[in-house]
Amino acid sequence: MSIQIKAIERPQPGVAGGGVKKFYANPVHDREMSLDALTKAIEKTSTVNGADIRAVLYGMVEEAVTGLSEGRIIRLGDLGSLRITLSSTGEATADEVTATSVKKAGVIFTPGKKLQEMLKAAKYTKV
Repeated sequence: MSIQIKAIERPQPGVAGGGVKKFYANPVHDREMSLDALTKAIEKTSTVNGADIRAVLYGMVEEAVTGLSEGRIIRLGDLGSLRITLSSTGEATADEVTATSVKKAGVIFTPGKKLQEMLKAAKYTKV
């Protein structure tokens, strides 16, 4: 199976008015896989029933949220890891950095071994 791509025109970064526009490959995201669909797919290749799989997946979501809120890195084996990232204002001294310095928070996903291998071996098809 190959990853589908399409051409997207983008302006030149950092140039007023966009500069010279060029076309770049962009992945096609035409479908989603919900937690329910993932549960059903796992159920087909496992001896565990859907209710148990769903319970574990929803439990994992809740525990990941709790762990991230406690400042932990969530390691998901070969899938990858999740961690919190922050954007804040710069302050003149360390003592001036407070919770109000934080302007935005996000979650970074770092792919693990299996995903990295998949990306290295990926084939692409233009649509």
